[in-house]
Amino acid sequence: MEYPSDLKYMSTHEWIRVVGDKGVVGISDFAQHELSDVVYVELPSVGDDVTAGNQCAVVESVKSASDIYSPVTGSITRVNEEVNNAPDTVNKDPYGEGWLFEVDIEDPSDLDILMDAKAYKKQVESEKA
Repeated sequence: MEYPSDLKYMSTHEWIRVVGDKGVVGISDFAQHELSDVVYVELPSVGDDVTAGNQCAVVESVKSASDIYSPVTGSITRVNEEVNNAPDTVNKDPYGEGWLFEVDIEDPSDLDILMDAKAYKKQVESEKA
């Protein structure tokens, strides 16, 4: 499992990479591994407002469907159309080409409650135990 240290993590297995006042969001390596083969992704629309901790997307795999939650409050500025065409990109490169959406971060303090890589790794290890 990978736990990039430049990301912040949610307990529900989403990650956010902060770039200026925007955040790029995806699901963790652990999440994609648990879902197994991703076959469909339902992304929010550009311009949608999202709220920290609220559901805003869905990832479906051969095993199940999983709600995706926004780590921050803000407005969707971009979605990864590539994962609509090739959902398995989420499995192949969850921290790179498999990103899901980009959001304008309305309140940077939303990031303060998220986990760093060390804390997230500890949570994942306790879930696997």
